[in-house]
Amino acid sequence: MSKITIIGAGSVGATIAYTTAINGVANEIVLIDINREKALGEALDIVQGVPFCYPCTIYAGDYPDAVGSDIVVITSGLPRKAGQSRLELAQTNVNITKEIIPQITKYAPSAKYIIVSNPVDILTYTFCKCSDLPENQIIGSGTILDTSRLRACLSDHYDVSQKNVHAYVMGEHGDSSFIPWSVANISNIPLEDYPNSVSGKGAVYPPLNKEEVTDFVKKSGSKVIARKGATFYAVSMSVAHICKCLLNPIDTTMMISTMMHGEYGIDDVCLSVLCAVNNTGVRNKILMPITDEERAQLQKSADALKEVINGLSF
Repeated sequence: MSKITIIGAGSVGATIAYTTAINGVANEIVLIDINREKALGEALDIVQGVPFCYPCTIYAGDYPDAVGSDIVVITSGLPRKAGQSRLELAQTNVNITKEIIPQITKYAPSAKYIIVSNPVDILTYTFCKCSDLPENQIIGSGTILDTSRLRACLSDHYDVSQKNVHAYVMGEHGDSSFIPWSVANISNIPLEDYPNSVSGKGAVYPPLNKEEVTDFVKKSGSKVIARKGATFYAVSMSVAHICKCLLNPIDTTMMISTMMHGEYGIDDVCLSVLCAVNNTGVRNKILMPITDEERAQLQKSADALKEVINGLSF
């Protein structure tokens, strides 16, 4: 039996509830929102479709209903608007997160916490600094979505399953993120060698423009927001994946935002590097053999986040 509490029943929170329900990730899902009618409506809408998928109890509740949660997902906060950077949201959503922390951790002190609200790295840092929870229980969704966007793009370019593409986006979930191309590969074949490794008719691939790919990954969210007002499907699928892995005793590696303690020479900031997670939370950070130039890019990302942190009140 597994229980997930989702704080925030807006588009992202409700879609996470829907996605985890249809994938059978949890047996019990609690939706908490300051707008209780919205939470009630979302829960009712989802639960009426449960007979077509895995058995699951879904209901709107309050903080005491989070007792016994295995995972708590935080999606509350003001959404990002078109043309607005994630970091511009910082202080407002830091304040909201600080209000939520004591109310939820009182009832679910042993849960693993997934921070999804933006700016996710700043709010993950806030959770680490303002709660008394062990850091291995605190996870920011970070660049797991950026990584998914990158893999989708490369999959399309090379006409190969996304499951065979191993490439990552590191650093901030935002403007200073970067792609460590040195470790990107398709089925263990370095990305740049892949076209020459494929034999057979029709195996011709156009040159990969790395700048265009990087630009696509960084601007995907803004493009979706400009066209439909918000992003919630892909992020919900990525969070459901994190939840599934946090309920499994076997380690799974993924790009998530956690507190840094000297890895790559970076300390006292939350950003995304490759981590191993299981049902105990964050188990380890996996230090990939990135180049010196890529290390410098990661440091630049850390510095950008620290600049914002230094201007905030926690």
